[in-house]
Amino acid sequence: MLRSLYSGVNGMKGFQTKMDVLANNIANVNTTAYKSSRVRFQDMLSQTMANAQSPSTNGLGGINGKQVGLGVKVGAIDMMMTDGALQPTNRGLDFAIEGEGFFAVSPDNNGNTKYYTRDGAFFTDYEGNLVNSNGERVLGYIVNGMTKNPTTNVYSYTTPATLNAPNGINDLDKLKPLVIPEKILVGASTLDLESYSIDGSGQIIGVYSDGKSYLLGQIGVVGFNNPEGLEKIGNNNYVASNNSGMPEVGIAGQKGLGVIRQGFLEMSNVDLANEFTEMIIASRAYQANSRSITTSDEMLQELINLKR
Repeated sequence: MLRSLYSGVNGMKGFQTKMDVLANNIANVNTTAYKSSRVRFQDMLSQTMANAQSPSTNGLGGINGKQVGLGVKVGAIDMMMTDGALQPTNRGLDFAIEGEGFFAVSPDNNGNTKYYTRDGAFFTDYEGNLVNSNGERVLGYIVNGMTKNPTTNVYSYTTPATLNAPNGINDLDKLKPLVIPEKILVGASTLDLESYSIDGSGQIIGVYSDGKSYLLGQIGVVGFNNPEGLEKIGNNNYVASNNSGMPEVGIAGQKGLGVIRQGFLEMSNVDLANEFTEMIIASRAYQANSRSITTSDEMLQELINLKR
């Protein structure tokens, strides 16, 4: 009876964890690019009361072992990395990755610290830096030779422009913060930005006061061998873990990486019908485990009542 008490407690703890995960999924039903989680259970160790016996030589058959389970435990909390539906926004700086891959962002100016996200709602700050809603710099491939003069805040620009694109799949150091400069110096002429656009491959094209278009950089896309192994750190960001594999950098639509869709955002992949069904199951299972505890308590009470 004491075993049943602890088994009931283990069951209640496990289904409380499941409810925590389900509630978090439901809370993030409208979170951009949120990936839902699921809980899987495993049985705990079993107490062996009698070992199995093989058939004997006198004609008796074999006998199965006798084991009493000691409860349940949370075996895994899996992250479901299936794509969410794409929601059109008709905004030029909203991007979604259709297929595998993540955008890379950084909280520092040099891009040394890297986070990974599927949330492609980007903005430009007053210095022309391409950032997300947290102010983290969007990383990609910058134009070779485009450097900023700290005194005049004008970027020198060498034509023809070439991207500092990766040579190999693991050139993670090639990802640098992207910028759309207000002024560029081409030869002896200082040009002012008139407009800019970012196409589906992530290339940033600026139109300056001479009426010409200039390549300013390209948004990078990063893939992982095991994206389910990434760790969530909040703000729609992930970091690499020991089981996610090394980041594999590349360009959208190449080397198995997804395609960037401009004017779209990826929606949460939470299925409310499934979450509510699982919630009903978890609630009833929690109730059943609590009932096993109260029933075991009643049996103990009857045992105590034997001595009056």
